[in-house]
Amino acid sequence: MLNILVSNEEGKLKETNQISNGCWINLISPNEQEIQKISRELDIPIEFLKDPLDEEERSRIEKDGEHILIIVNIPLLSVDENDHAMYDTIPLGIIIAKNCFVTVCLKDNPIFHSFSEGKIKNFHTYKRTRFAFQILYLMSTSYLKYLKQISKKIDKIEKELHQSMRNKELFSLLNLQKSLVYFTTSLKSNNIVMQKMLKSNYLKMYEDDQELLEDVIIENQQAIEMAETHTSILSGMMDAFASIISNNVNIVMKFLTSFTIILSLPTMVASFYGMNVSIPYQEYSHSFLVAISISFLLSSITAIVFWRKRFF
Repeated sequence: MLNILVSNEEGKLKETNQISNGCWINLISPNEQEIQKISRELDIPIEFLKDPLDEEERSRIEKDGEHILIIVNIPLLSVDENDHAMYDTIPLGIIIAKNCFVTVCLKDNPIFHSFSEGKIKNFHTYKRTRFAFQILYLMSTSYLKYLKQISKKIDKIEKELHQSMRNKELFSLLNLQKSLVYFTTSLKSNNIVMQKMLKSNYLKMYEDDQELLEDVIIENQQAIEMAETHTSILSGMMDAFASIISNNVNIVMKFLTSFTIILSLPTMVASFYGMNVSIPYQEYSHSFLVAISISFLLSSITAIVFWRKRFF
């Protein structure tokens, strides 16, 4: 998908069909024809447009003549085959061309919607450096937002695990742990790129732009610390609750075993008195009540012993 957008003086976007100076070209999972068109008309190296479409592409900044490529990993919320929320990261390519601003991504994401819906103040497509930093700032805040969601999910699963004997909750925690690993790896890679942008001369920055980039780095660093903290907590929690689940199963098995022993005593007494041989008091008129009384007495004594030993 290829969208060409231009902002007016008020910062509102409008879509156009022609590439002009100061426009924003947004490529979402573009086909080969769209890639060739943008590469040809803007004289952008074809690798700059194709590299961000590789899911395994690492974060980096690269310059070729008047074109600058910035690749960062942005967070993405999706669902698996069981409709469970999954958190992952995908590369986002930001190309600062001579007269245009180009973004390339495999999937649409809420970061772009914030600009198209007019939620960002002081936004203009022709201010290319500031536009790039605004995208990076939204990316960092998105990480923080998703990390808060993960934290709430962990708390919810923790409550369920207190009485659980299933592996479902542990699998949910495992998925969240994988998401945190992806987030931590991507955030650290992004941090290296932003530090390089701050120290190098790749981009021409005004004082406001530099302050914005410093704010982005601070937000990104906070996200790294939060992700590492949650990862550490989650790792210990999974080990603890694996033991808790095993202990809950042991408690249930102990109760069932004790209950089975108590029920087996009346069966044993009835078996003795049901033999086809001569037994004491078989002619006694109240022998049935005697057998029932013996069964009840043995079961009661056993139950009291088990209760005192806290078997149930």
